[in-house]
Amino acid sequence: MKTVFLAWQNPGPDRAWYPIGRLDRLDDVPDPPHFCFRYLKGAQQAQEKAGMEPLENFPTFSRVYRAANPFALFKNRIMNAKRPDFADYLKAMGLDPQNPDPMEILAISNGKRETDNFEVFPKIEPDAQHHFCCRFFLHGWRHVHQAAQERIPKLQNGEELQVAIERGNPATDLAIQLQTEDYLMLGWTPRYLVDDLVPVITRKDESLKARIVQVNRDAPAFSRVLVELAGPWPQDYKPMSQGDFELLVKHKKC
Repeated sequence: MKTVFLAWQNPGPDRAWYPIGRLDRLDDVPDPPHFCFRYLKGAQQAQEKAGMEPLENFPTFSRVYRAANPFALFKNRIMNAKRPDFADYLKAMGLDPQNPDPMEILAISNGKRETDNFEVFPKIEPDAQHHFCCRFFLHGWRHVHQAAQERIPKLQNGEELQVAIERGNPATDLAIQLQTEDYLMLGWTPRYLVDDLVPVITRKDESLKARIVQVNRDAPAFSRVLVELAGPWPQDYKPMSQGDFELLVKHKKC
């Protein structure tokens, strides 16, 4: 994982989310700085529609920010490695406790904190064969039918899921449901994946697969069910690169 996005939620009545920034890790750079943060067009939209101001640590929309280590805004969204439950925290995300990668942690955990209105989410990265693979925690399972909630603890690692587009979702209008193979709706993918996954799902390619990676039965509700979604990507489509995801500043070294 080399790229994650930062999203901001309007504290106003509409509670709308905007992708506002992009954090890149520059693995091919021999010397620091290794991390780069830039604003997206979504930040301008958030400013115009909801009054969002540039962040304290990134005060100018038109600047490229660089650092040798993850910026505090992101680092503070990762559990301290000295905590006794840090290994369990990593295992809940299916990550190797012996080799924690801060970008992977941010990508899967969403970096959610109760004290602010930011979240982190990963950039979908198709490989050279135009296949992609992403992992995330099941969203909204506490709001589905009781029978589905009772099914959650019984899910098995590796169990395959159905993927379906939902129109008219009361919160987001367009959403992507995850269902058991007998069509019991368990919950949803993260909202940030919806626009880019819809073109893949509508192709009805049978090689698009969703599966349960693991069920963390004793974990907090937001990290209870880890899901993996993988499949082919349209060759002429670049995910998370248009509209609000466009960079305000492009730089060849970042």
